[in-house]
Amino acid sequence: MNIKAFFSTREQLLYLFAAAVPIAFTAWNSLLNNFAIESAQFDGEKIGLLQSIREVPGLLAFSIVFVLLIFRQQNAAYLSLFLLGLGTLLTGFFPTTLGLYTTTLIMSVGFHYLETLNNSLSLQWIDRKNAPSFLGKLSAIRSFIGLATLGTLYVLMKFFDVGYIGIYLLSGGMTMFLALVAWLGFEHFKDDVLQETKLFMRKKYWLFYVLTFLAGARRQIVVVFAGFLLVEKFHFTVENMVLLLITNTVLNMIFAPYAGKLIERFGEKLSLRIEYLSIVLIFILYGLVQSQTMAVSLYILDNLFFTIAIALKTYFQKIADPKDIAITSGVGFTINHIAAVFLPFTLGIVWIYSHSAVFFIGAAIAVVSFVLTFFIAKKEQGCVYM
Repeated sequence: MNIKAFFSTREQLLYLFAAAVPIAFTAWNSLLNNFAIESAQFDGEKIGLLQSIREVPGLLAFSIVFVLLIFRQQNAAYLSLFLLGLGTLLTGFFPTTLGLYTTTLIMSVGFHYLETLNNSLSLQWIDRKNAPSFLGKLSAIRSFIGLATLGTLYVLMKFFDVGYIGIYLLSGGMTMFLALVAWLGFEHFKDDVLQETKLFMRKKYWLFYVLTFLAGARRQIVVVFAGFLLVEKFHFTVENMVLLLITNTVLNMIFAPYAGKLIERFGEKLSLRIEYLSIVLIFILYGLVQSQTMAVSLYILDNLFFTIAIALKTYFQKIADPKDIAITSGVGFTINHIAAVFLPFTLGIVWIYSHSAVFFIGAAIAVVSFVLTFFIAKKEQGCVYM
């Protein structure tokens, strides 16, 4: 494919977004704790507040409606990608409490708005029949670039003694450069359907809203407590956690396209049931786990089954009015982040008394999600067997 042809298709732009995001975010996220402690002298209270600040833009993703009053979706996505890179680039230059809070907010606004817009554009631009496979490919690309970024960071810091400023400057600058390349190189595609610019929640999307909230709650349990279990109970080292992260990334890169094909063949209803039932079993086993090997296996399995979660996006694509996609994507992103605000603190208290109880609560959430799949109408399943 020649250069002109590359910049002429919507699919290639979505591929570029998928590649550009992990360059900045993987670098920012993987070095955050070390940078905060070593350079900014953060303690537990400050790092906790930093994580809360990072989640605020996700909780306010519905405010994308106000952005779309000024910018078209494509231009808003370019601006968001640029802000993601800018916040990352500036991080190393401001190793203070206020500085890190500010750069984190800039980075997070760019990241969360771009995730919302990227999801919206993907569902609008990609044909319904091919959407699961295409979203699987996007997930694989992000995993591959994330893995390459981790490898590059390791080489630069281990063998070339590149410090925090250099890493953040390089990764953030590369993402900003790709944002400019996309803005200048790609044609500005005409919106097939004019999007709503008023905030709303529609009754007909209630199942999508509820499943999105429950998915966010379940994911928080894994993100916050599954890794913590490995460190606290089984004394996992930093090196082991990095190796586990790399393993998950490689497996996701391989498995994600097949997850898309699974959804296309069997439909969203059956695919979501497979995901939710597997999570019920995984969480129950988490609550009973007594060996490090079993805990690691469960961590990897959860990551694999989570790739099927793209079925929730394609389910929404099938039931949504095309003009509702942008705003509802923002609302859905907000709903997904509600759990990130209150659940870690609440279950952290439960954790003090019983590790198992936290995971049994997660299993109960997955059971509720499974039961709700019975409300997916036959015409909304999207499978080849109707």
